[in-house]
Amino acid sequence: MSSHRRSRLAALVVTTGLVLTGCGGGAAAEEPEGHDHGSAPATVEGPEDRYAGIDLVDPYQRPAFTLADTAGQPYDFRAATAGTPTLLFFGYTNCPDICPTTMADVAVALRGVDPALADSVQVVFVTTDPAFDTPAVLGEYLSRFDADLPNRFVGLTGDQAAIDQAQLATGVPLAEDSGRLHSSLLLLYGADDRAHVAFDAGNTSRDIAGDLALVAGA
Repeated sequence: MSSHRRSRLAALVVTTGLVLTGCGGGAAAEEPEGHDHGSAPATVEGPEDRYAGIDLVDPYQRPAFTLADTAGQPYDFRAATAGTPTLLFFGYTNCPDICPTTMADVAVALRGVDPALADSVQVVFVTTDPAFDTPAVLGEYLSRFDADLPNRFVGLTGDQAAIDQAQLATGVPLAEDSGRLHSSLLLLYGADDRAHVAFDAGNTSRDIAGDLALVAGA
């Protein structure tokens, strides 16, 4: 099956609201009420189908939230990443499959694009398991993927209320089961501070690299 076909199947999943993934189990749950990413829930895969990932016809706005980075310092997501290509993902370090695969795909994609583009991309991983994922734990985990990249990945944590608010501000459903049932979407924001494309487990590092180039050149 082609990556294009996989992304279309992924779009059908998102359209029906089934965007929570159980790491290790593949389970899904419906999107909770109160979802808001700045307007109505996104429409995906429009007629132009521009991206290898999941086209968001109703783009997600770059969210505003502040959490603690791996140095324990406040990190204002919107202020720190405004106007730059940014990949945002919610997951947890003990995840056996979805999270490490996603981070590895991002790292491979960044190694395959023009160095100037790789240098401009911000990658932000927000834990859905703040009880376990301390700044030190997050830092060690992300170092497995970004050690040779020009921009190190940013790991963020905080108390549960702040993590929940970050997910709501982003427009992904709240994680469940102590963070183990979480959104599978990797959102890509561009210079216009909107995400016109997202990725999930059906996409490859090549899809991410190609769409990064498209978004950066838009």
